[in-house]
Amino acid sequence: MNGTLLTEFLILGFSEMPHLQVPLFLGFLCLYMAAISGNLLIMVTVSASPALHTPMYFFLFNLAMVDILCTSTILPKLLDTMVGGRMISYWGCMAQLYFFTWSMGAELLLFSAMAYDRFVAICCPLHYGAWMGPRVCAFLAGLVWSISLTNTSVNTSLVLRLPFCSSNVIEHFFCEIPPLLKLSCAPTQLNEAMAFAADVFLAVGNFSVIILSYGFIVASILRIRSAEGKRRAFSTCSAHVIVVTMYYSTVIYTYIRPASSYSLNKDKVVSVIYTSVAPTLNPLIYTLRNKDVKVALRRLLFCC
Repeated sequence: MNGTLLTEFLILGFSEMPHLQVPLFLGFLCLYMAAISGNLLIMVTVSASPALHTPMYFFLFNLAMVDILCTSTILPKLLDTMVGGRMISYWGCMAQLYFFTWSMGAELLLFSAMAYDRFVAICCPLHYGAWMGPRVCAFLAGLVWSISLTNTSVNTSLVLRLPFCSSNVIEHFFCEIPPLLKLSCAPTQLNEAMAFAADVFLAVGNFSVIILSYGFIVASILRIRSAEGKRRAFSTCSAHVIVVTMYYSTVIYTYIRPASSYSLNKDKVVSVIYTSVAPTLNPLIYTLRNKDVKVALRRLLFCC
């Protein structure tokens, strides 16, 4: 096993708070069910409604797939640890790390693609059809999935090279890079450097692109003469900005510092946001508050 002496890990989870196990279990179960049902509803609605076959909803469809991948990678095992199944095999841990890192990278890149779509729609409406045609959207989606796949392949491969020969207790509720690096009995400078580089590119870089895009968007909105037009434009952007800020800040906090500064309690709370809360809120924020989606949902349910 690449020099690895351990064959399984013990996921600590939330065991230090036994009196909260039942409410935490019920809470995460509700989050998981809401995330899966909400994102599946988005995918079905977008697929079945020709009016939603636009670039904006194309990227929302991809975001729903990413959120399902993320929550299905993390939450089932988390729920299992709360009822006693705290052991995870070495390869099971590596698989969880691989798919979680893949979904996280794809989500960060999709936020940028969505911001670019809004930038073109608001700032360059006359060129929207040409700049955001089907081929461009397919190309951007391909970049999102391929770049995130490359990132997770590199970082997971680097973790696979590490020997784990002392403690097997993961001080977290899932297999993530920082707590795994703390368990290695070999130098982890290369792993930390690559995780830092990935965070700078995926989190800081894409967040800068989003901030720049919204800078142009705000400038364009301010030039709109109609107060109603300004209100509608701001309302479609504000929710996106809030969620993006929450998601990016937690990811940057987790990955842009050395593994030696990892803190059990703080990092658990931060990780809950981008593994459970954000995928659950995305359907509500990006689509269910949208008038076009509400109309499509009513038509879909009426036809059924």
